[in-house]
Parts: sequence; structure tokens; C-alpha cells
Amino acid sequence: MSRRAVQPVAEIPQEVRLDETDWRILRTLQENGRATNRSLALDVDLSPPGLQKRLRRLEEKGVIQRYVALLDREVVGLDILCFVQVTLATHEPETRALFRAEIRNLPEVLECHHLTGEYDYLLKVVTSNHKHLERFLFDDLTPAPGVDRTRTSIVLREIKHSTSLPLDRVAP
Repeated sequence: MSRRAVQPVAEIPQEVRLDETDWRILRTLQENGRATNRSLALDVDLSPPGLQKRLRRLEEKGVIQRYVALLDREVVGLDILCFVQVTLATHEPETRALFRAEIRNLPEVLECHHLTGEYDYLLKVVTSNHKHLERFLFDDLTPAPGVDRTRTSIVLREIKHSTSLPLDRVAP
């Protein structure tokens, strides 16, 4: 099997070059993170030691960040999913750093993104119910350093939820 080098995508550091076999490993792991090393090695035409070497390199270079179990939030009692837009009162580096540190400590916040536009941050938040959401907003988020205003949108229905990156759009 040919192992031709692929030009790195702009977001991938230059020292991380992925070939066709690497991309196949990544695609397979995104679909089934519990694939055994033996079955994964067979799927990508490698020996188990060869696969281990590649996995270790992908992990060390940060391409594979971690392995996780994806849970159904509603089954575990987190019924409310919402997005909260946050505007800071000031944009000094210290204020931003304090806000980000506080957000990292709030377990309800699944994701936090720094934005351009009217709002400074977009948070993806889960709570067990409306009372939990109210406590989160007024006791945890609003008093966070630098928060000026927030805007909360509750998700009525998830239309698409995926953790898989569109590798076919960037890989050979």
C-alpha cells in the first residue's frame, strides 16, 4: 500500500504530516473509539505494532487528544441544553483571563468560544431543569468577572449532533 505524504492543512502544525493510513485510522476511530488495536490494524492494513507506533505519534503530536465515552445527556438527567451569549464590560487582558478561568471551572459549560461581533463569548450549557439553569445564570455566570450582559437561547430540539470532524473534506 502506498504511503504518500499529504500536504498539511493550515490548522495542522507543519511537523505533523498525515498520510493516507493516518487519515484512515482517524476516520475509523471517530466512528468507533472502542475498536480493538487488532481490528483497527486489520482495517488499515498495518501490523499491531505498526498501528501502536502510529497511534502513539498521533497522540504525542496532539492530533488525537483523548478517548472518551459519549453520553446521552437526557438519559443522565441533563434535560436543558442552551446557548448563552456573553458580553464583557471591558476587554482588558486581565478581565478576559479571569472570565475564562471562571468559565473553565463551571461544569455546566460544555464549550466556550471567543467570538467576533456583538457578543464576546458563546457558551454551550447543560442543566438538569429550569431551576438549575436559573441558579447557573444568576449565581454562577452573571457574577463571573467582567460579565456585562448575557442572552440565553434554550434548545427546543437538536437537529444534528456530531463529534466527528469532516475528515473527508480535508484528507485525500
